[in-house]
Amino acid sequence: MAMVHATINGISVAVEAGTTILEAAKKIHVNIPTLCYHEDLAVKAVCRICVVEIAGMKLMQTACSYPVSEGMVIYTDSPKVLKARKTILELILAHHQQNCLSCAKNGSCELQNLAAELNMSHALHFDPETTNFPIDDSSPSIVRDPNKCIQCRRCLEVCNTIQTVGVLSVEGRGHDSKICPPYGKQMVDTACVNCGQCLQVCPVGAITLHDNEDRYMAAREAGKTMVVQIAPSVRTTIAEALGEEVGTVSTGRLVSALKILGFQYVLDTDFSADLTIMEEGTELLQRIQNGGTLPMITSCCPGWVKFCETFYSHETEHLSTAKSPQQMFGAIIKTYFAQKLKLEPGNIFSVSIMPCTAKKFECARPEMHASGYRDVDLALTVLELARMIRATGINFAELPETPFDQPFGTGSGAGEIFAATGGVMEAALRTVYEIVTGKTLEKLEFTAVRGVEGVKETSVDLGGTVVKVAVAHGLGNARKIMDAVARGKSEYHFIEIMACPGGCIGGGGNPTRSWQKVRQRTAAVYEQEKELPIRKSHENPAIKEIYHEFLPGPCSRKSERLLHTHYINRQDIL
Repeated sequence: MAMVHATINGISVAVEAGTTILEAAKKIHVNIPTLCYHEDLAVKAVCRICVVEIAGMKLMQTACSYPVSEGMVIYTDSPKVLKARKTILELILAHHQQNCLSCAKNGSCELQNLAAELNMSHALHFDPETTNFPIDDSSPSIVRDPNKCIQCRRCLEVCNTIQTVGVLSVEGRGHDSKICPPYGKQMVDTACVNCGQCLQVCPVGAITLHDNEDRYMAAREAGKTMVVQIAPSVRTTIAEALGEEVGTVSTGRLVSALKILGFQYVLDTDFSADLTIMEEGTELLQRIQNGGTLPMITSCCPGWVKFCETFYSHETEHLSTAKSPQQMFGAIIKTYFAQKLKLEPGNIFSVSIMPCTAKKFECARPEMHASGYRDVDLALTVLELARMIRATGINFAELPETPFDQPFGTGSGAGEIFAATGGVMEAALRTVYEIVTGKTLEKLEFTAVRGVEGVKETSVDLGGTVVKVAVAHGLGNARKIMDAVARGKSEYHFIEIMACPGGCIGGGGNPTRSWQKVRQRTAAVYEQEKELPIRKSHENPAIKEIYHEFLPGPCSRKSERLLHTHYINRQDIL
């Protein structure tokens, strides 16, 4: 690759041809402010905050989009540039609501941070001209406030191009334009799958979480028995959400925090991930042996399940009937757990801490009442929990390590790796291989299904039967696989699909995602998993106990009633 040489603020830099000014500046640690730019998305150059001056050019250029050329002399800090940036930012602020203190993004807003960075402490030169569009809080997962939108178009790209859901578009022109569902629809009436990736990339408070902390507080004040389960990825992202290094694992401190927040029982969703493997793995074997519908596709991810119900409604027979770990645990908590601890099921308030905004939608599905009650009363995200911890004044960094409560405080490494794309597949293969062959795996790691490639595939010999498997994450990649399934062209037996890029570790309810962070979080998950004493679902003693005491066996009639579900055709609803 040819190299080009330039200077930025008098500092020499050599970069590959085609490198943008923004990328070149980062190489020599020169900061150029941005708003519409996102490292994982296509360049849009619509906000123009990143303008720079180039010697010999009359007009300033956007650093995010303009390539460096040989001999280019660039200024990012000239009076002309600084004045232009402040003017652009003032224009944005003049059209932006100024209720920062009550905004959910207060403290993490990119516009707010940029205003501080550019020292916008003086009165604006432009009269405020804000909009008064209605706020859409119809979705169980997100809240849209078009009045705070800065038209960066990040959400459009994520929804339409990366996730291929396509529920957002631009309506109107100029100052009156807004990004919203078409035809005046509210989010709840669209094909939105609640993945929350739009929330992940929104730089301001235009798309925020549908916060449910009030329901937790009401249940606690009513004297309910507070029971909480913690998803595998949460222990890897909660410390990050509270300001610690990306990839910091904080399992014991997290249990301590939840005890302080009033939860009498803190349980490990790794257990129900293992339970999912037993049910889903058995279902896969039954389909292979009895001529059932193949490929079978995982059903752990509610965003993916809703995507399939909406866009591939005639292919839902390919979905495993196994519920997600969240919902399996919900049913177990209000039946077996309640019986074992002599608790009144109707007085249990079952909460899950999840990386996922779609879990809020899932626990409200009418099918999820197998226990005779709503199986999971409330799903809270990592971001919501982090706010609750801060508001309570808990010093998370100094908390002691506290173990999970039993009998469901034991999970295996197989359950732990559910956090990452490929984890469900790897966990299932560990168990299915040993059940079918009767042999012990010499190497537990199925590295072919690990990594952040969009689609991964491999084959496994199960006692003479070669099983072909695939893993996809991100709904754009899911669509590619499902198009082949719909045409009858898929050769796979088993497919894992996760809605969010990177899997649960990149879920919409986590701290802001980037591919660099996803890789760091995923590495932490696998490092932690290697240290666990039990690494296979079928060897978890808590799993053996529940099948001995309560469930006759995987995919038994009782398991089918409590731990399995059915799907609906959402194409006819929309």
